Amino acid sequence: MAAKTHIDKSRISAITDEIGLSTLEAIAFAHFYGMQNVEIRNPPGKKEYFTLPEAEIKADADLFAREGLKVSFVNTSLLKFTWPGTEPARRRTETPEARDKRFAAEKARWDLRMEDFQKAIRCAHIMGCDKVRVFAGARVADPTTVYQTIADTLGEMSKLAEKEKVYLLLENEGSQNVATAAELADVMKLIPSPWVGYNWDPHNAYGKEKAYPEGYSLLPKTRMLNLQIKGKGVMPASPEKEDWRAIFAALNNDGYAGKVGLETHLFDGTLITAAHKSMDEIMQIAGEV
Repeated sequence: MAAKTHIDKSRISAITDEIGLSTLEAIAFAHFYGMQNVEIRNPPGKKEYFTLPEAEIKADADLFAREGLKVSFVNTSLLKFTWPGTEPARRRTETPEARDKRFAAEKARWDLRMEDFQKAIRCAHIMGCDKVRVFAGARVADPTTVYQTIADTLGEMSKLAEKEKVYLLLENEGSQNVATAAELADVMKLIPSPWVGYNWDPHNAYGKEKAYPEGYSLLPKTRMLNLQIKGKGVMPASPEKEDWRAIFAALNNDGYAGKVGLETHLFDGTLITAAHKSMDEIMQIAGEV
């Protein structure tokens, strides 16, 4: 990341299920802005892409390709649950029976983690993508106590990632054991594999740390392989707006070469309107910076 770069339209992406109410609407949105990339998570109204039959994944992969769109990132919910032997800090109001049932279901997800990761890799290969998102487990009272477990778990997965030539990207998320840039930095130090990087979503740490310059300054820049922007963090009138002009300038100066993806993430009935407002702002910032 020594050479300066420039984030332009060719580097902008967006999660399809948050820019359209159907895959075709999402494609139309991408064309409207002259985008070349999209991120995927699930087709609107369906389960996550990586869990779908191969024929369904291939159908959308072919559709994206015909429309001149490259899939830049496969978002999954892998490892986004309570891990065995841990107790989430955020307690739920539930009966003992419901709690036991939930823990059993989460234990089953843990046991299937490598199988699910293989499915995610298969999905990525079909989509022509080399990046898959994962999480760090439901947040415990003191996340530092599980850092080594996170490192060991992702380290195990990195062997398969290396074999399949797919990068494993850990995302910071408030409900998870890695929520901030500071925590991303600490965990990355424990995972030497070059096949493990991270997806930075600064707004996921809103209220915990200031995205720029504090959070950004802590990040191991060379391991940032994707970046996501929340609608609330970029829309002009939002009270939670981040300083994305400064962040883009810093990314350019530090040689960031990855994609920048919009995750609109508003569920008040204004999703598509907010997606347009957000993308208008992102494109303007990229042009100015």
